[in-house]
Amino acid sequence: MPRHLDQQLKLRLLRAVDAIGAHGSILAASRALSVTQPALTRSLQEAEALLGLQLFERSGRGVRVTPAGEVVLQSARRLLGELRRLDEELDRLVGRMKTTIMLGALPVAAAGVLPGLLGRLRSQHPELVVQLVQGKTEELLPKLEGGELDLVIGQLYPPERPDGLLREALYEEPISVLARTDHPVFESPITAEALRRWELVLPTIGQRVGQEIDQFLATLGLAPTTSMRSTSYGFIREMLHSTDFISVMPNTMMAGDLLRGTIRAAPLPAVSRPRPAGFIRRADTPLSAAAEVLVDGLRRYVEEIAAQGQHPGLAGERAGAGGSYVGPA
Repeated sequence: MPRHLDQQLKLRLLRAVDAIGAHGSILAASRALSVTQPALTRSLQEAEALLGLQLFERSGRGVRVTPAGEVVLQSARRLLGELRRLDEELDRLVGRMKTTIMLGALPVAAAGVLPGLLGRLRSQHPELVVQLVQGKTEELLPKLEGGELDLVIGQLYPPERPDGLLREALYEEPISVLARTDHPVFESPITAEALRRWELVLPTIGQRVGQEIDQFLATLGLAPTTSMRSTSYGFIREMLHSTDFISVMPNTMMAGDLLRGTIRAAPLPAVSRPRPAGFIRRADTPLSAAAEVLVDGLRRYVEEIAAQGQHPGLAGERAGAGGSYVGPA
């Protein structure tokens, strides 16, 4: 029996499916859409009844997309993305600059370079509106591919499959020793033995960056089993400011404090693997003028941090001030 989706499928149902797929939870998706949980549940039930398929499997921990749901989810993202691109094209036809930037941010960038960058952007370009979506790589890239995001900023992890996205490196996120500026750890060369004298506060092992840090510390013969760990970068920052704890993590997480001179970064006794960071965009869609303004601001911001001498490997030293092309994946 034909479904006549072109006549019956409503945009709100597509948005509901997209949000539930992105958040993995009806409760979290309802908050993101600013609707009640029962209303979103009804929208999902309406979509499933219309399609005659179960899109998500419910469990105590949230929802999991079914094979049929994955097909619908990818189509929903493409359709919503096409509508956003149509909106942008119409704006260009009437000579109106798009002033809203849909920006995805990976955790390190969201905690580090973006607060200072967006503050400057707001003062220099008050006409621009940035809608920030934070998440993991596997959460944000499908939204970028579907046109829901204009670009994603953060570490450029190698893609697991060809995805039609362009990646451009603007800076590095080197793993460094971080502590308050007057901390005694900086009074002598940073060695593995010196690091053993101090308590560590680190990101949790459940975070991807936490796993990378633990792997790197293992190469130095350090097993941070007694470290304090937190998912909150704000908590880690406060521990560095107010105690003798030190941290080992990407120094971009403390970009604002490095610029203000309240936190200091020092290289580790061994060089960590390259951790290029920058922005990701769709290969088939040029950045809007507003997004270009943001990217240009990011370039200048990381160059300023590098000029402070606090960020080894940022901007000009490794990635190149003009940005090195990583290319389509």
